[in-house]
This record gives sequence, structure tokens and C-alpha cells, in this order.
Amino acid sequence: MSEENGTLLSVRELRTYFETEDGTVKAVDGVSFELKRGETLGIVGESGSGKSVTNLSLLRLVPQPPGRIVSGEVLFNGEDIFALSEGEMRKIRGKRIAMIFQDPMTSLNPFMRISKQLMEITQLHLGHTRAQAYERAVEMLETVGMPDARTRARSYPHEFSGGMRQRVMIAMALSCEPELLIADEPTTALDVTIQAQILELIKELKRKTGTSVILITHDLGVVAGMTDHIIVMYAGKVFEQATTRELFACPGNPYTKGLLRSVPDPSHEEGTELYQIPGLPPDVARLPPGCPFAPRCERAEEICRREYPPFVQLNHDHHSLCHFAREVYDKSCHERESRKPAQEFTLNAPQSDSPATEQNQ
Repeated sequence: MSEENGTLLSVRELRTYFETEDGTVKAVDGVSFELKRGETLGIVGESGSGKSVTNLSLLRLVPQPPGRIVSGEVLFNGEDIFALSEGEMRKIRGKRIAMIFQDPMTSLNPFMRISKQLMEITQLHLGHTRAQAYERAVEMLETVGMPDARTRARSYPHEFSGGMRQRVMIAMALSCEPELLIADEPTTALDVTIQAQILELIKELKRKTGTSVILITHDLGVVAGMTDHIIVMYAGKVFEQATTRELFACPGNPYTKGLLRSVPDPSHEEGTELYQIPGLPPDVARLPPGCPFAPRCERAEEICRREYPPFVQLNHDHHSLCHFAREVYDKSCHERESRKPAQEFTLNAPQSDSPATEQNQ
């Protein structure tokens, strides 16, 4: 089926729990989505919403204990990831599915030269000799824009800046030309100039290789010009999913609207206070009855605190977990119609160049 409809990755009802002294933490609770070949999927949400654990689960990298993948199905190119042996899984990690981990400062071994860390991957997965692996390491460093790559390959991680270490992580992830690249907060702790360079680098490499990308971030502004589809997560659940243009134009969930309002708007007058969602994310070991977002939601009514919300289909590619999803969606579309062009800063963000986006335009 995945070959027929172009689906590379299919996730169904994924649940990953952690056993703690305070009880069972449902870090990922019933997450489902699909990723087609050549597409970029953005997964956004506040810290603790389950974004990283979702993708660690895809690679079966959740530490056990305390974590465990309770249920669900992950099909990669039609193959059930959870049915593979650990040996078969090691052949996929790094080669067919690669991940840029969240913190480049701690993801590299401080006692090994950069070249050695890059060489290990191609020697393991591509059968390169030492000489071939070294040349491939230099080639990948050049590809990600590392200045004087052949010399810098002999350096240690502490000799690199944060942006340079992130480039090494990207080079490492792309060394075997994976079918799927998972980028977990690739711009965290980097200044805005380096952020832009890293994001542009991922777009350029994706354009050249056709690699599918999952981009994890808490910043909706980052995914505006990078993705074809977006999943918004909260308390381990998918709260909204839609095409990027649709979600920015007409969000159908109060939580998504709150995230969008939190993005600085250049059209605001000087001195305008930046909006922030009230309260704190919930303790997923002790979720309230009803909607998890109800205690922080400006639209919440008694039904929200009493009953778990339905996952409402707003149109073909747009779903929202909310009792009032249709009302929120219609109001968002109406607000969009009344906006001045200068205020539509999120809608005018450049879109990614994958075939899927061109079809959506």
C-alpha cells in the first residue's frame, strides 16, 4: 500500500508511557500520522508535549526502563518497525532513517575527532574502507558548508562553535543519504543568523536528495516556510493536523491559535505586549478529566471540563481535537478575510519546494 500511494511512513495509534514514582506518564498517547515521499512534516508544540518521544519511538530509542512502547503500529516503506529484531533495526538507524538530535553540544563524543565520528557511520552501513570513509567524511563536511573541511575534520568537538557542531550533526545524519531525516529542534540555542543557515541547508539538501523530513520544533515561525503539513501536539496527543498553508490561514483549535498569537508580529505597534498562553502545560501523569487544554483555554465551557473532545474533520486534510473546532475554524477563516495584507505575515512565508507542496497550492 505504501508503494501505491507514495506513503513512506505511517504511524497508527502510537502510545509510549513512562513509569515513574508519581505514576504512569503518558508521554505519547494515541498519535497517528502519515508522511509521503519527498514531503516535510512539522511537529510543533510546547516543551513536554511529546514531540521528541514520538520520534524516538519511531527509531525504538526510548530508554527501557522507565519507558515502554505500549501499543501502536509504525510502517516504514510498508515494513513494521516494531516487528523487526534489534539487529534488523540497527541496519535502518543511521542508514535509511537518520536523526539530528536536539543538542549538538552533547550529541558528539568529546574524546573523538570529528572525522572518526563521521567515518564510523559509512564504515558500518556502506562498507567503506578507512580511506573511503575519510574522504566521504570530508565530502559531507564540505556539503554542509564547513570551511576548510579537510583540516577541520581532524578537530575535536570542543574546537567548534554551536552552529558548526550542528552542521557536523547534519553531515553525520546525511552521510548515508537516508530516506527519512528526523530533525529534532535543529536550531535550538543557535543565534538567528545560524538558525536561518541551518534551515536553508536542510531545505537545499532535501531538494538535492529527495529525502523526506520530520522537523520537530516548538516554534511555528520556523516551520512556516519549511513544511508541507503540520501536526500540533499537546499533552502527548495530536490536537490539530493540516497542510501548512491551511493551518496558518484557518487554525481550528484554540491551542493552535494561542501558539500562533505567541509569534512576534512585525505589524504590531511598538510597545505591544507579546501574547502568551496562560498557565503551564499539564502534568501528563495527572491529566484533568475532559480536554487536557481546558484549564488554559479561553474558549472552554463546562463540556470541555467534563467530556474528552472529538477529533473533528474540518476538511479533507484538516482535523482538530476540540468540542468547538468548527466554530474556531470558521471564526479563523473570517478573521483572515478581514485582515490587511500587511498583517498576514505568517501566510506569506515561503513554502517548501517539494512536489507535495506544489500540488497543494
